[in-house]
Formats: sequence, structure tokens, C-alpha cells
Amino acid sequence: MDHDSALFENLVSELRRGTLILSVLALLREPQYGYSLVSGLESHGISIEAGTLYPLLRRLEKQGLLDSEWDVDQSRPRRYYVLNDSGKKILALLSAEWRRMTQAIEVMIQTGG
Repeated sequence: MDHDSALFENLVSELRRGTLILSVLALLREPQYGYSLVSGLESHGISIEAGTLYPLLRRLEKQGLLDSEWDVDQSRPRRYYVLNDSGKKILALLSAEWRRMTQAIEVMIQTGG
């Protein structure tokens, strides 16, 4: 891999890290378990490793944005996560900030200034 390709991959990785939280919160408006989140993100073109997702879910829950509960009624117990009221409020605020930033960045990309 040449220098430019390696640099590009590193920068894309940094860019993705900043958007994963918003992406995960957006999908958690409905209860989901880990694998369904991975699948949902991938269906929107966002790949994430389980080793990245589960610590993120635990952190968001610890920050008071998610609630979780175990479903043991199926053959394999699953922990479901969903936004709570605080998470919904933060998702709305982050979404508005995302829109503001992407509009400003798009103008800069198109016009150079």
C-alpha cells in the first residue's frame, strides 16, 4: 500500500469514528440487539466490528442514553438496547448539529470557501 492509500485509510477511519455514535443512536429508536445493529449498519453501508460496537453500547448506556434488557424467551438470550428519553433528546440535538455541519462542509467543498 502506498503512502497516499495508507493515509486515506487512516483519515477515513478517523472520519467514521466520529459518525458511528450518531449512526448507532439513529438505529436504536427501536429495540435492537448487537447482531441486528451490525446488520442494520451494514445495510446502510457502515461496517462495524462487534469489538467496536459492544464497548460503544456499554459506554452509551453508562452515559444514560440507552436502556437495555435481556430477552431470555428465545433459544439464545439476547440483550436488547433502545434509546431512552435522554437518548432521544441527544439524538435530536446531534442530528441537528450533523445537518448544520454537513451543509457547511458541502458549501466549502463546492466553493472552496
